Amino acid sequence: MKKGNDYTIDYMVKCLFEKGGYSVIPSDHWSDDKWYIDQVNRDFITNRGNEVIHEGTAEGTLIGGNLCTLNLLQGTPFMPSIRQAVLFLEDDEASGPETFDRDLQSLLHQPGGEEIRGLVIGKFQKASRMTSHLLKQIIELKKELRGVPVITEADFGHTSPMITFPVGGRAHITAERGRTMIRILDH
Repeated sequence: MKKGNDYTIDYMVKCLFEKGGYSVIPSDHWSDDKWYIDQVNRDFITNRGNEVIHEGTAEGTLIGGNLCTLNLLQGTPFMPSIRQAVLFLEDDEASGPETFDRDLQSLLHQPGGEEIRGLVIGKFQKASRMTSHLLKQIIELKKELRGVPVITEADFGHTSPMITFPVGGRAHITAERGRTMIRILDH
């Protein structure tokens, strides 16, 4: 990737090679284009930054990744505990609002789902048909997430650029209208 990769590399270096924690600052621009087809004429969109669905603060074990893939681990010895977790979840363009809704509900029904401390959701690809309004409706219907801070539009998932985060590390989030903070405490 020739353009738009500096942010991704910066967060990979922070996560894998630097000591101590780091704050996640939203990127200036993001893209959902097929960069590997035309690396010169990229389609970048101004990033509005993170959005808040539920306000609050949370700290816990960082568990996450692609929601559909994570759900494939349910019922196996490889499923990580979501007790006292700050979940970082994303999905690809094949996951429309209906699929994301079902997969999120299935995850919330797992042991420890009632102890989730926070939720950070990565950017959705345009083809997913997910909108801020639909995502808010889905989250508001989840009784398990009442009182749990929820941040959306974070820079990870199937769009670029993206952060690298340490599954099993610790995260602290602050979700307030007009101000969000995502901090990786240890990795």
